[in-house]
Amino acid sequence: MKKIFYIILPIVAFSIILFNAFFGHLIFLSDTEHVINKYSVYVHLLSEWDSSSKNIIFEVTNSWYKSDKHNANHIFNAESKDYNKNQFQKINGKSYVELKHEFSDCQEEWQPMLYRKVVDNIRHEIEYMQGNQLSTNPDVSVYPDIENKNYDNFKQQSKIKNGYVQFFPICTSKNITSYDYSIKTDNTDLGFDVYFVSSPVQREYFTNSNFDYYKESGCFGQNKQSYSGTCKNITKDSGLLVIFPDELIPWTTKVTVNLYEN
Repeated sequence: MKKIFYIILPIVAFSIILFNAFFGHLIFLSDTEHVINKYSVYVHLLSEWDSSSKNIIFEVTNSWYKSDKHNANHIFNAESKDYNKNQFQKINGKSYVELKHEFSDCQEEWQPMLYRKVVDNIRHEIEYMQGNQLSTNPDVSVYPDIENKNYDNFKQQSKIKNGYVQFFPICTSKNITSYDYSIKTDNTDLGFDVYFVSSPVQREYFTNSNFDYYKESGCFGQNKQSYSGTCKNITKDSGLLVIFPDELIPWTTKVTVNLYEN
């Protein structure tokens, strides 16, 4: 009897996980007023870059208020849309390959698969006990303000002029809104800059005098390894710009980005 139990139990457990992987987004619907999209951006820098490590992974959570429109599409439908976009791009005259996974482009709602939500909650509690997480709410991440101590901000501003720049769009049905955000990296050898900007075109302007960003307190941070802020009165085309120097050393640099409309 015990042998049969030990055989059946793993089969049942595996079946539940598999069923949840394919159909979890149809079952565990969000009952809040927020839309949530969790997505990943994988970046591979090509040979023109000086970094000895060529890989960056951005894990992004974007949460915004649902639209009041009755015909708005809030249901994640993995069968109807391609969520993997592989693109060859250039920045600062240097090439890279970008792959976005499960990026909804502000159109659909990410429905948390049960096992992933449990893992996220456990990770949140561990980070909170370690002091790396300031929020007790498992659905909201707030990171401590940690400066990069490897070099000063003057040197950082020189380094990032030739660095990698990533834009993360906000999502909103309003013309003017406010966003909380938090960002951290596991790369302890350098710092990042983060700016709320009015449009993705600022990504191209970053290296010249045309670059513009929201200069109010809380809308930007320089030479950080962990940072949280709130940027108010931003337009619907705005987004978060994150810049790293072209000096990545570890095999892969992981960056966690959280955006919450408030």
